[in-house]
Parts: sequence; C-alpha cells; structure tokens
Amino acid sequence: MAGHERQARLSDRIRVILAERLDKGLRDPRLGFVTITEVRVTGDLQHASVFYTVYGSDEERESSAAALKAATGMLRTEVGRQLNTRLTPTLEFIPDALPETAGHLDDLLRQARERDEAVAGMAAAAQYAGDADPYVKPREADDDED
Repeated sequence: MAGHERQARLSDRIRVILAERLDKGLRDPRLGFVTITEVRVTGDLQHASVFYTVYGSDEERESSAAALKAATGMLRTEVGRQLNTRLTPTLEFIPDALPETAGHLDDLLRQARERDEAVAGMAAAAQYAGDADPYVKPREADDDED
C-alpha cells in the first residue's frame, strides 16, 4: 500500500514540475498551449507516462508533440533536479484523447436525448391495444349472488 502512495505522490510531483517548466516556456517556437493532464509512474518508479493536451489545430498538436519529444531530455533533467529520488524516471509524452472522447460522449448524449424526445412524443399519442385497464377487477357484491 505504501508503494502505491509513493507512486501517486511521485506522479503528482512530476506533473507539477513539468507544468511549471512548460509555464515558464521552452525555447522551442513549435510548442503550443500544452496542458499536462496526468502522469502515471510504473511500480518500480523507472518510467513515467505523461499525458498532455494541446489547445489548437491538428498542425499545432503535431508541432507541440515534436517540441516535447525534442525537449524530453531537458525536461527529464529538470525533473531529476527537483525530485529527491535515487533514479530519475524516463519520460514518455502521450497525447491525451480526453477532448476527442468528451466530444464523442457529448454527441452520444445528444442522440440519446433526441431519441428520448421522439419516444415521449410517440407515447403521448399512443392508444391502448386492448382495454384501457386490462387487469381483472374483483367482482362486485351484485355479481356474487349469482
């Protein structure tokens, strides 16, 4: 359990260090508006997967990915300087699919709402196929005399 806590603390610390460093800026003009969304560190603390998003067009995303790949060594050095660990984890930058996934989920929710409205409209105009109340009612007292 302590290993998972250390792993989580290290992930959070790496995320903060990288975000601060990117906020200060790199000397690479290709780098766009990058947001570090998550960092996952392996159990042995040797490798860190850094998930990021880039605000902008596909071209800006590609150029930012190239800039991050080129700056990986410098960013790893920065992480190593600020962490108090024996080994500095390797960094792997992975574009986060969160914006695309969120857009897809929004589309699915919109379609579900439209279908619900269509079903509600059909239900409002619907009529019973048989009797309005198909359940057998208990006999009244007059019928018991027979």
